[in-house]
Amino acid sequence: MEISHPKMIKFDQTLKRVFDEIDDYLEDYYGDLYTLHPARLPRGEASNKSHDGLFNVGASYTAGFGSVYGKGYAIEIRFVTLEKIDPLHIREVEDKVKELLEKKLAEYFPERKLYVNKDGLCLKIYGDFSLGSL
Repeated sequence: MEISHPKMIKFDQTLKRVFDEIDDYLEDYYGDLYTLHPARLPRGEASNKSHDGLFNVGASYTAGFGSVYGKGYAIEIRFVTLEKIDPLHIREVEDKVKELLEKKLAEYFPERKLYVNKDGLCLKIYGDFSLGSL
């Protein structure tokens, strides 16, 4: 389904910028932890940050069925490697993503009350997604 509401399009574009900044941070601080998947481009070689480097961080909207927090964006944090990932590294990166998301959501969406918490096995952004009027 294609999004057509102008405010939703703007929200998603801004959220993509937030994730690109988080991806940059992760690449700077953790990008040398593991070898890159052989089919993956090195950092900075793709036109979209989600297609290169060790990390791919993004979100998918979910209606929230079965969720403690309801509707929102489920966060996906992928290490793009063939190596076994140390659970301590996973936890450290998750904690850093949560911290950065909380800071950046407040910065980029100051008029909204958005929160980040663990929801089941993943992080989730939830709160005020209202579109208001055109």
